Amino acid sequence: MTPGDNGASTPEEDDPFGYLYADGQARGAQPPSGGYGYPNSVSRVRTVGERQYGQQQPPYVPQQGAYGQPNAHYQAPETLPGGTPPGRPPAPRSGPGRGGPNTKGLLIGAIAVVAAVVIGIGIAMINGNSDDKSGDQAGTTPTQQQSTAPTPTSSSSAGGALPKVDAADSSVQLAGGTAVAMDVKGSRAAGGKYVGGLNQVGASVTWSVDVPSDGPYTLFTGYSATGEDQSMTVTVNGKGFGSKLGLKNWRHAADNDFAQGWTRSYVWPTLKKGNNTISISCQPGDKCNILLDQLWLKAGRVTG
Repeated sequence: MTPGDNGASTPEEDDPFGYLYADGQARGAQPPSGGYGYPNSVSRVRTVGERQYGQQQPPYVPQQGAYGQPNAHYQAPETLPGGTPPGRPPAPRSGPGRGGPNTKGLLIGAIAVVAAVVIGIGIAMINGNSDDKSGDQAGTTPTQQQSTAPTPTSSSSAGGALPKVDAADSSVQLAGGTAVAMDVKGSRAAGGKYVGGLNQVGASVTWSVDVPSDGPYTLFTGYSATGEDQSMTVTVNGKGFGSKLGLKNWRHAADNDFAQGWTRSYVWPTLKKGNNTISISCQPGDKCNILLDQLWLKAGRVTG
């Protein structure tokens, strides 16, 4: 055929499905009476727009072989038992690999998180028990020659343990009217003993002590003072120390209430290796109304 309109022709020669369209129907196209395809096949063709989805379709009756007549071998899927109702999507399936929750994976993840937290806490506790304690010792050296502070505020050690003696011990030499007593409570010496009678000129307590090396040391004295502050003279190896031994009433004890006045003081003498003689005495101008219970040394200039 040539381009253009050559007139009507048989549907079979032009378009075997022309009867499905309006222009084919206008040309007189008719559906075949026996259907297309193999012999004894059924016709499933319908005119465009004839099928209405989402509506209840009546069951089909056997087709008589003409177009628009029921076919005995055909039935719409939605009318079959178990078929999907019109307009309703199939229900989603659940289970592993089909969109359902992966409970096993969630459980493993939760266990991993808890284990990580426990491990972190254990590491933090181990590290918290390994703090550096090197800063516990004071590193400041006092510059004053004498202090009468009742309670030390810093300390520094320049050597090992050094001798400590009770003032009433037989190794301590007493002179000038001094005497051992134990009437007043509060002495830290053995048996509560102490040395009294120091409140007169010439009274003295002399201690002979050995030290391991030359250098500065701290001489501590344990005492009790009442009323106004006191001070006495220190002599080291026959030479007077540069300042008095301050013996203040740090406890604010009332006059003659020595049981409430026990405290301590110190000075920083320079000693030589070996034996040294240290004397505390009441000299003219001194105030010596105290009780003395102990004497001890520490290496270096310390405050406690």
